[in-house]
Amino acid sequence: MKRIIYTVLVVSLACISCKKYLSQVPEEKISLESTFQSWETANKFLSNIYSRVPDEYGQRDAGGNQNAGVWTCASDEAELSWADRVANNLNNGSWDASTGLVSDYWTNYYQAIRAAGIFLENADKINGISPEQISMHKAEARALRAIFYFYLMRIYGPVILLGEKPVPVDANLQIPRNTYDECTAYVVEELEKAAQDLPITYASTEQDGGRITKGVCYAIRAQALMYAASPLFNGNADYAALQNKDGKQLISQTNDGSKWKIAADAYLAFINQFVPSVYDLNVELRNGVIDPYMSCKNAIIKDWNKEAIFIRVDCSIAPWQYALTPFHSGAPGDRDSKGGTAIDATQNMVDAFFTANGRSIDDPLSGYQSTGYSNFQAPMDTRSRSTYNSWANREPRFYVNITYNGSLWLNTQNGEIITELFYNGNSGRSKTSNDYSKTGYVVRKAMGFGKWDNNNRTLILMRLAEVYLSYAECLNESDPGNADILKYLNLIRVRAGVPEYGSASLPAPENQAEMRLAIRKERRVELAFENHRYFDVRRWKTAEQTQGGPMYGLTIGSDLPDFLKVTVFETRVFNKQHYLFPIPSGDINNDKQLVQNTGW
Repeated sequence: MKRIIYTVLVVSLACISCKKYLSQVPEEKISLESTFQSWETANKFLSNIYSRVPDEYGQRDAGGNQNAGVWTCASDEAELSWADRVANNLNNGSWDASTGLVSDYWTNYYQAIRAAGIFLENADKINGISPEQISMHKAEARALRAIFYFYLMRIYGPVILLGEKPVPVDANLQIPRNTYDECTAYVVEELEKAAQDLPITYASTEQDGGRITKGVCYAIRAQALMYAASPLFNGNADYAALQNKDGKQLISQTNDGSKWKIAADAYLAFINQFVPSVYDLNVELRNGVIDPYMSCKNAIIKDWNKEAIFIRVDCSIAPWQYALTPFHSGAPGDRDSKGGTAIDATQNMVDAFFTANGRSIDDPLSGYQSTGYSNFQAPMDTRSRSTYNSWANREPRFYVNITYNGSLWLNTQNGEIITELFYNGNSGRSKTSNDYSKTGYVVRKAMGFGKWDNNNRTLILMRLAEVYLSYAECLNESDPGNADILKYLNLIRVRAGVPEYGSASLPAPENQAEMRLAIRKERRVELAFENHRYFDVRRWKTAEQTQGGPMYGLTIGSDLPDFLKVTVFETRVFNKQHYLFPIPSGDINNDKQLVQNTGW
C-alpha cells in the first residue's frame, strides 16, 4: 500500500443517491469475488476506505467525499472570507436539517463504515498474502470503521450502530439510535481489538505512510473516552428529552465523574507504551538550546516528525496554503507570492496568544501594550522592524500562527515581502475585489516557507501535544493536584518557549478551577487552527459564550492609523441546538425509528 493510499476507486464507493445514507453504486456493478481474489484489487478497496479519512485542509469546500470539515472557520478562531462557503452559513445560523453539509458527513461516513464491513467480511478470501497480513489489514478496516463512528458521534452525538454485518444498500432501515455510552463502548472495544493485530510502526514510510497503527488506535480510543466524560455527553440536562420512541435515554442524565479517570488512565497507558520510543514532541535545537519557533512550526509542516500520530498523506495542502497566502499586489510572480487570502484569524483568537513572559494579555504583569510601536525582531524575520506593540513581544506560537500587518512573508525566494493589510496596503481591500482579509489578520498555521502550490505535504490529524493536553485535562477533572497535570502542561510550554507554571516568574494555578482555565487556554493556543476548538467548546458546553455574538477584527476599510482600531466584523449566531448537527431530514423521514436532535 503505497503513499497514494487515498486514491479513490470511484466504482466501489461512489454515491448515487442522498435519500438513503447507505446508497452506493449497486453491488451487481462490481464483483466482490473479483475484488477480493487478489491483494492488488483488495488493496484498492481498502484504500478507498482510507480516502474517507477527513481531508481537513480542504475546508473551503467542506463536506464532499473527502469529509473536509468546517471546523476552523465555523469557530471563533477564524473567518472564511469567501461568502458563498458553507462555514458562513453555520456562523450566521442559516442552516438546518435539510442543508447539504448536514447530510454529507452522515452519508459519507456511513458509506465508509459499510465498506469497512464489506472488507472485514471478505478479506479472508484474498490470495497471495499470508494469514498474518490478512489479519493486519482486517484490523485496519476495523479501526477505520470505529474511527468513522467516532467522527459521526462528535458531530451528531448518539448515532446508529449498524452491527458487524454490512447492511444491504437497498435495505429499508428502521433502526433507532444507540445511546452515546453504547456508541463509546463500541468504538473503544473495536479499537482495542484492532490494535492487537496492528504494528507499532511500519517498515517503510514511503510504502506505508498514513496507515493505521497500534498507536493511532489507542490515541483515538482515549480521545473517545474523553468526549464521553465531557459535560456535553455526561449528565447533560439539556438533552433530557432526547429519547428514542420507546423512551430510551440517548445521553445519560447522571454525571459520572469516573469517566474522567477512565479517560485519564487511557491517556497515561498510551504515554507509557509509546513515549518517547515511538512518539515525542518535535524539538528543534539552535546552538544546543530549543528553538521554540521552529519546534512549533515544524511540528505541523515537517513530514513524519516524531510528534505526528495520525496522518493523512494525500491532502489539499496547496489549496490550504493558497488560502493562507496574502495577495501581495505588485509582488513578483503569481506562483511565488500571490495567493487568495481566505482564512482570516479573528481578533478573538489573536488575543488568546500569550505574551513573551507566558501570561495572558489581560494579566497586569503580562507587559502587553495595545498602543504605540516598538523596534522588534520577530522569530521568523531577518531584522528588527517597527512593529505595532500589540504584536511585539508575543510568545513564539503567535508568529507561527498569525500573519499581521507589517510582518515578513515566509516565502523570500524573490526577495523580502512585507504584508500590508490596511486598506491601501499591498494586501489590502483596495487591491482586490475578493482576496483580502476580512479581519485584518491571516492564519499562518501549516504554511511552509516556499511556494503555496506545494502538493507534497501530509496532514497531521493528531499529534502528541494534543495527547498531553488531553491527559492533563482528564487528570485535572479526576485527580486535581496530581503532579502529572503540571508536568505535561509544562512540557508543552517549554517547547513553546514560555515560562513554566510553578517557575520563579510564573506561579502555578492554585486550584482545580484555575488549572482547568490554564489547560483550556494552553489548548486553545497550542492547537490553534487544527480543528479542535470547534469541538472543544461544544464538549465543554461553553460555546454559547464563545461562538455566538460579536467577532472582532481590525478596521480593514481604513489606512493606518485607523486600521488598527478593533471593530466587530460579524455577529454570529449560536443557540443551544447548535451544539450538535441535526440528523439529516431525509433520513428522519425514511427511518421512522430515528429521532431528531434536540432543538431541530
